[in-house]
Amino acid sequence: MALILLVEDDRNITAALTRALSDAGHVVRPVGQAAEALRILTEERPDLVILDLGLPDIDGTDALRMMRSVSEVPVIVATARRSEADIITLLSAGADDYVTKPFSSGHILARIAAVLRRTRVAAETTPNTITVGELVISPRQRKASLHGEPLQLTRREFDVLTYLAERVGQVVSRRELLTEVWNQSRIGEEQTIDVHISWLRRKLGETAAAPRFLHTVRGVGVMMVDPR
Repeated sequence: MALILLVEDDRNITAALTRALSDAGHVVRPVGQAAEALRILTEERPDLVILDLGLPDIDGTDALRMMRSVSEVPVIVATARRSEADIITLLSAGADDYVTKPFSSGHILARIAAVLRRTRVAAETTPNTITVGELVISPRQRKASLHGEPLQLTRREFDVLTYLAERVGQVVSRRELLTEVWNQSRIGEEQTIDVHISWLRRKLGETAAAPRFLHTVRGVGVMMVDPR
């Protein structure tokens, strides 16, 4: 059983989803506006959010970014958008998964189960700290520091950095990062990985030409190394 925040302004969809989720044993908090969803997110701490993008008060993608600024709760986006560019934007903004409308109750329940399973397994197996040279990462607190100074990282930057730090000395392909960090294997666009690696390099005080932690293996992927 999970507490699910359902952010949807269509009453018919809300009623059908609430019934299906409740029948599956979940507790549902339905709201029709993003502002109300953000309040509930901080006060009630749901286990998962289903977020419709066509909200009346705030654009759904903007609402997703706002949620990510205050919470790491898993978010499944419900959208009518089907283009690859739109999906990449949503995943880069912090969505854990997405479903395209129309969808069946069985489909959304399967997605919810998969996201919750990944979240719980990750929480159980996450180490307290990861140290690579002067870089210290605390996955459970979602904090990272370099030379004792905190790093200001976005959610995806933190996830990528942690994934690579857990595999020091191993080459990780862009496809693996898309699959394991973005939880997407069907998106054929890997440019977003290069963008996040570039942002991370800047915050780690290095460049592609003079790397310290993040070394590109041409044609393969990227490898975290201990610079000591």
